[in-house]
Amino acid sequence: MTGTAIVTGGARGLGRAYCLALSDAGFRVVVSDLLDGQSVAYEIAQAGGEAIYVTADISSAEDNVALASAAADAFGSIDVLINNAAYFSETTRGPFFEVPEMEWDRTFEVNVRGVWLSCSAVYPYMREQGSGKIINIASNTCFKGTVGFPHYVASKSAVIGLTRCLAQELGPDGITVNTVSPDLIPDPSLRPADSTSDEFVVAGRALKRTQVPEDMIGTILYLASSGADFVTGQNILVNGGAHYH
Repeated sequence: MTGTAIVTGGARGLGRAYCLALSDAGFRVVVSDLLDGQSVAYEIAQAGGEAIYVTADISSAEDNVALASAAADAFGSIDVLINNAAYFSETTRGPFFEVPEMEWDRTFEVNVRGVWLSCSAVYPYMREQGSGKIINIASNTCFKGTVGFPHYVASKSAVIGLTRCLAQELGPDGITVNTVSPDLIPDPSLRPADSTSDEFVVAGRALKRTQVPEDMIGTILYLASSGADFVTGQNILVNGGAHYH
């Protein structure tokens, strides 16, 4: 595989895993994040790959336009967009009627508006070249109806709907748009309650183990490859059999 891939939220966790895997597969990688992603770009370069870091707030239209422009200027094309950045670990857990209004709005600004803006920014480049692959990251919580953070679940459900709309609209331009939905991938350093939650989640899976970032890589690389040229508008659950769809 060759081409240029943008990964939003690429500085740590799942985003970092996507960046490293895409580079290993032959892609030039644009690491994008509000956090410092220079170390990820350096890690890729040290391994013989090509990468740049571009700081961006995906809820900002201006930042998304600048991100797409930087990617095209550096590498000449935009072939893959992984919409991974999300407002998750910061969300308040509790009853739906206690969600702070500003937190609800910020969740949708990042998780829904951000995905829309990122897609809008790369679209002119993909349309001009007649090809492109957009991979949006949703969540298994949409299918479980997980309680405790309805603003996050609702925002990720909206991403699935947006994906289907974009698949229809962008198909004539040779662009595929799909969603991948992981289950809980615990990170106790960011969310201490994950350790307890993971025990409950693992018990409900067909595959009785903790999900790790590397479990997502095969599906991401498949959707980014020519092998998925006729796959669009789909949502793929990567959850160890926690839920079937």
